[in-house]
Amino acid sequence: MDMMETFRQTYLEESFEGLDVMEAGLLSLPTGTPDNEKINEIFRAAHSIKGGSGTFGFIEIAGFTHVLETLLDEMRDGRRDVTQEAIDTMLAAVDVLRDMLTKLQDHQPIDEERANEVQSALERILGMESEVTTSDAVEQESVSEAVAESNGEWKIKIVPEKELLQTGNEPLRIFRELETLGDLKVEADTSQLPDSEIFQPEELYIKWDLTLSGDAVNEEDIKEVFEWIDGDGAEITVIPPQSGGAEAVTQQEIVEVKNSVGQESTSEAVNENKVANIQASRPTANKAGAKAAAAPKQESSIRVDLSKIDQMVNLVGELVITQSMLSQFGEQAEQERGSGGSADWIDKLKEGLTHLERHTRELQESVMNIRMLPVSFAFNRMPRIVHDVSQKLGKQIDLVMEGEGTELDKTMLEQLTDPLVHIVRNSIDHGIESPEVRAEAGKPAKGTVKMAAFHEGGNIMIQITDDGAGINAAKIEQKAIEKGVIEADHNLSEPEIVDLIFHPGFSTAEVVSDISGRGVGMDVVRRNIKGLGGSVEVQTTLGVGSVFTIRLPLTLAILDGQLCKVGSETYVFPLVSIIESIQVDKSLIKGISGQAELYKLRDAYIPVIRLHQKLGIKDACEDLTEGLLVVVEDGGKRAGIFVDDLLGQQQVVIKSLESNFMKIDGIAGATILGDGTVSFILDVKEAVSSHKNGSMASHMNVA
Repeated sequence: MDMMETFRQTYLEESFEGLDVMEAGLLSLPTGTPDNEKINEIFRAAHSIKGGSGTFGFIEIAGFTHVLETLLDEMRDGRRDVTQEAIDTMLAAVDVLRDMLTKLQDHQPIDEERANEVQSALERILGMESEVTTSDAVEQESVSEAVAESNGEWKIKIVPEKELLQTGNEPLRIFRELETLGDLKVEADTSQLPDSEIFQPEELYIKWDLTLSGDAVNEEDIKEVFEWIDGDGAEITVIPPQSGGAEAVTQQEIVEVKNSVGQESTSEAVNENKVANIQASRPTANKAGAKAAAAPKQESSIRVDLSKIDQMVNLVGELVITQSMLSQFGEQAEQERGSGGSADWIDKLKEGLTHLERHTRELQESVMNIRMLPVSFAFNRMPRIVHDVSQKLGKQIDLVMEGEGTELDKTMLEQLTDPLVHIVRNSIDHGIESPEVRAEAGKPAKGTVKMAAFHEGGNIMIQITDDGAGINAAKIEQKAIEKGVIEADHNLSEPEIVDLIFHPGFSTAEVVSDISGRGVGMDVVRRNIKGLGGSVEVQTTLGVGSVFTIRLPLTLAILDGQLCKVGSETYVFPLVSIIESIQVDKSLIKGISGQAELYKLRDAYIPVIRLHQKLGIKDACEDLTEGLLVVVEDGGKRAGIFVDDLLGQQQVVIKSLESNFMKIDGIAGATILGDGTVSFILDVKEAVSSHKNGSMASHMNVA
């Protein structure tokens, strides 16, 4: 990737972050008198997006953002109150900008129809008129006069913002660069210089009128001189030379040259929106390129805290030292072996290997830690979801978020967002009642949805709690019988009935809408979370509310495993799934051998799963008393998995079987052990759930 492409990608990433800031600010922005702190925060984010867009030729972004920026500018100046209509329209503008940036990142054409629709809504709020204003006419007249007078010379007008010097731009250097193109005359307008009492040396008060002449001067060279000026650092108008009486350039062409060099200042609000509109509608090479065949998608990236990088650098340094120690010991060993000396080096070698093991483990953990991101990356989408859905349903919702700093693997976070959105939308739609119903039930009119993330037993737990009506188990039972999901004479418990909400195609919604009722969503939630190696459960109390609990492993790449021997094969059990391992007492076994066997573990009976039968291993131990029972737990249910022996514990790197070979039911993946052999990682959840129907026997004969 060349340097400009790197800068482009950085701009896009920072712009997405800016949009998140804008969205969060708009969602918390009160109506009425503007909150200057919040308005300024939103304005700065929009200003940065617009400013950087000019550098990369994203004129669509610049034109659209300018209108939004103007509205925010009027609010922060106290010329306009904040209304709910303005907030909703600006939120729609954020969505349009996010879509624009995504399309530009993927080198796809933007949705101009949607952008124009939202831009028109912003302009209606601003109260703009379609006719050219008086000040516009004055500006165009002055430009026309300049064109008439240009007569073979390039006219360049520079109106800098006061902060131009603070961005590292120096006008004198620009003038020197222009002098390399031809003959340059500079006239300074000092009419805006303040009195010495209020003069600020860091600010710029001068405007310039430049005249550039020469046979070799062209527009591209002039644009190149100004391309590194910040998009909001100066208003630059470039007027091409005209021969006497020759065909004059149009006003739009002048504006195009002006905007191709630098973006407009935000101080002249309404007039410059006209310029922005012309700019946004003008076809350019950049825009045409965007509509060409799609280029390869940008590589995904991740922002990493500097302290994590420092830790890795330090660990690599320690590894280098350890490697030097071991090399020295190797040379010493050769010398002493040749001279018949002592073997003290062996102890030093062992010490060096201990250091190497420790540092390698720490480096591994440090590298994995780089992939860890706070859950807030997924949580931050929820305020917008709650805002939009609650408004559509006429409900009042208070969203509470806790534990946003809890870290999770980046890959898992990306796949977790959609399940979280499904659950939150369902909590608002099905769970939280309307204000009238809540008032009748003696509840506050405003319902509460709480999202919390925390660590528990080596896992990440995410809970979504609402104080709504709860889940009506009787209604679910009735619907399930009507749909043929369960029989009328079933013997399911209430929690098992409630769990039917995760059944594919199951819904209790009376009315189908774009929010719920189509029978899709919750089954996808469970499937997606299961694909992440996690689980989702629901607890509910009628009239009080519901709690959805998602349990996830810390990472998809590294697993703390327990090695178990089954016949001549070695399998890995996820350590977090193991409760205990016991030697079998024959007197506590109930049932028929080889079929429905149960083992009495203290006060409860647990099913016995003979792993060698499920996996089709012929040379494994058959007698339960000669092996061990590994007690595992999944979703609150326990089972005893019979193995020949336990070999030890170690961290293993998970390799996907599905991407490298094929999907095998009951196997979560594979790993390479220290001796170079391949070992399968057992999917405990699949093993336990399939025990009832023996389905593993037909799919897991992989020994």
